[in-house]
Amino acid sequence: QVQLVESGGGLVQAGGSLRLSCAASGRTFSRYTVGWFRRPPGKEREFVVAITRIYSRTYAVDSDKGRFTISRDNAKNTVYLQMDSLKPEDTAVYYCAVGSPSRLDTVSDYDYWGQGTQVTVSS
Repeated sequence: QVQLVESGGGLVQAGGSLRLSCAASGRTFSRYTVGWFRRPPGKEREFVVAITRIYSRTYAVDSDKGRFTISRDNAKNTVYLQMDSLKPEDTAVYYCAVGSPSRLDTVSDYDYWGQGTQVTVSS
C-alpha cells in the first residue's frame, strides 16, 4: 500500500507563505499523477493543483494560479506545494493524493491519500 505523509502546515499571517511537503516511499511519485486537495472548515474537499506523471504538466484552479505551485522531486520521493500570498480563505486541511485520475480535479479518481496537514491563515 502506498503511504503518503504531508508536513509543513502551520499558522501564518495573511500575505505570508508556506511550503507543504508530501513524502512517499519508493518511486511512488514517478508512477502516479499527484494532486493537492484541501478541505476548508465546514466544506467539502476541493481540488487545488495537480502534476501529471507524464510530462509533469501542472494544473491549478483559476483562483489559485500565480499563488500556488506544485513541484516534484523524484530523487527525494517528495512533492511540494509552495503557497504564496496566503489569504484567510486558504485556511484548510491540505491533502496530497496519487493515482491515475481520469479527471485531475475529482477526489474519487485518486487512489491513495495522506492524512493531511493543517494550514491556518490569520487576518
